[in-house]
Amino acid sequence: MNNTKKTLVFGFALFAGFFGAGNLILPPFLGFNAGPDWWLVAIGFLISTSIIPLLAILAHAKLQGSMFDFGKKVSPLFSTVFFFCMLLITIALPCPRTAAVAHEIAIAPFFGTSALSTSIIYFLLVFLFVINRSSVLTIIGKYLTPIIVFLLLTIIGLGIAYPVTEISPSSYKYPVISGLLEGYQTYDAMAGVIMGGVVLVSLNRSSSVMSFDEKKKMIIKSGLIAMAGLCVIYVGLISVGAFYNSEFDSSVSRIEVLSGLATKTLGNFGAISLSVLVALACFTTAVAIIVSVADFFKTYFNKNNYTYTVTAVVCCLVGVVMGQMDVKYIIDIALPALMFIYPLCIVLILLNVLPDKFASPLVFKWVVFVAFIFSIPDVLGFVISTEKIIGITSKIPLANENLGWLLPATISFIVTNVYEKLS
Repeated sequence: MNNTKKTLVFGFALFAGFFGAGNLILPPFLGFNAGPDWWLVAIGFLISTSIIPLLAILAHAKLQGSMFDFGKKVSPLFSTVFFFCMLLITIALPCPRTAAVAHEIAIAPFFGTSALSTSIIYFLLVFLFVINRSSVLTIIGKYLTPIIVFLLLTIIGLGIAYPVTEISPSSYKYPVISGLLEGYQTYDAMAGVIMGGVVLVSLNRSSSVMSFDEKKKMIIKSGLIAMAGLCVIYVGLISVGAFYNSEFDSSVSRIEVLSGLATKTLGNFGAISLSVLVALACFTTAVAIIVSVADFFKTYFNKNNYTYTVTAVVCCLVGVVMGQMDVKYIIDIALPALMFIYPLCIVLILLNVLPDKFASPLVFKWVVFVAFIFSIPDVLGFVISTEKIIGITSKIPLANENLGWLLPATISFIVTNVYEKLS
């Protein structure tokens, strides 16, 4: 396989890896709420779902190590704890959310069964596929993603070609920031840190003769291909959600907006087809997540097969408990965890992309520490809304918009660099 073909293969693989439940249900709902400001919301959403993940891929191209290398300049202990937290969040939130999305979009509308029943059966099947590591899912995934993309592009094309003339006004005070924070729920920045490592491992397995620079170029090009495809889907779904927002009730859910757009553009058959395909895509995503986590713990504990099985069982049990919840509830309870993990994830990605002369170990330590400290009020604001917390956030720039860490982290980056240059 020549390098051009490899680049395309890895680019499409990355696209499929990022293409999860949140990537489908979040953009149309953003457009629905943004109305005429949909393009501003799209800018914010693309920053957190395309630009930052792409920078994570670029950081991998520079480091060419594992995801643990992202935090090693802070300390090996920090890196280990941080990425264990990232894996736990992945198992506790986005993985069960796939079951909730599958239930609400493909099971409840047609069969009316309870969410708990769906969640139990769903994760029993997931467990069987994880233990047997069946190649059936690989084959399904290979053809599933292109079909879903084709249906989505059809919805986008028809929605843009035949928009509703009346658009309801925006419900967002700061559309760009709202889009940026909603993008947290896709977990794409975290996926960028994990997926870049997967691409690197695949590259090393497929060709041991490639030089460092050749691998670097291929990873960068693959990342650009994946993010370009996602950008088209995101902007298209946001715009169509905005163009049709007057067609929906104000209390509509994220999944109802996506299903409604499919019905209005493709008819009932198109909506049913999309629902079934999205449910299958959710299933393959859940299997891929649990296999990846189980493989990680198996490797971490000296390639013990017993560890793989125990990890898979625990992941599926957590999935059953969380997967019976409403999609909206899972998204809401994820906010405190994301407000903790995302600032650190973004800071680590940005610092690893920068030239080493601007990102010394001392810079890493201080910027990560400051980002962590100033993200605490954001986290507490979602857990306990008290006068004290409100008083603190009112004194921190952008804290009321849940970005209180941004300016202090930037200042600490500048100050630490100036200090090192003067020293």
